[in-house]
Amino acid sequence: MKFDPKIHHRRSIRLQGYDYSQAGAYYVTIVAWRREHVFGEVVNAEMQLNKFGQIVNQAWYDLPKHYPHVELDTFCIMPNHVHAIIVLNDNPAIKRHPLSEVVRAFKSFSARRINSLRNTQGIPVWQRNYYEHIIRNHEDYLSKSNYILDNPLNWENDDENKR
Repeated sequence: MKFDPKIHHRRSIRLQGYDYSQAGAYYVTIVAWRREHVFGEVVNAEMQLNKFGQIVNQAWYDLPKHYPHVELDTFCIMPNHVHAIIVLNDNPAIKRHPLSEVVRAFKSFSARRINSLRNTQGIPVWQRNYYEHIIRNHEDYLSKSNYILDNPLNWENDDENKR
């Protein structure tokens, strides 16, 4: 099928006019390519990471080495997606990158390592986009944080659990 800009256009799901490099807390969900169960499995309501899940975990904890303005908060790897709260600090002495750059780096770092291990260079590990939510207050933070922490407990009823 030929490219038709009337049909083949991507709508941004970001809040129009919002500066995603400004300090604040952001809830993100990043989903595996084709929702494949790549990162491990939930056993007795606990996530058991496989070697690819461990790579994702390491890529998460490496982010502040590359982006000193990033503070890692609540985080959970599931079989086919990741939930996280990323905090962008307001330190004028440090160059701040937008949330999209931090998520892109996380996806890129983890995908390269996973593809190297499984010898599948160039094969997608992650879907193109990601879901984000700007955390607006403490109650919102608690709600998102608790959702992330409880995700393995609720895996049986999770919309992403489609096997």
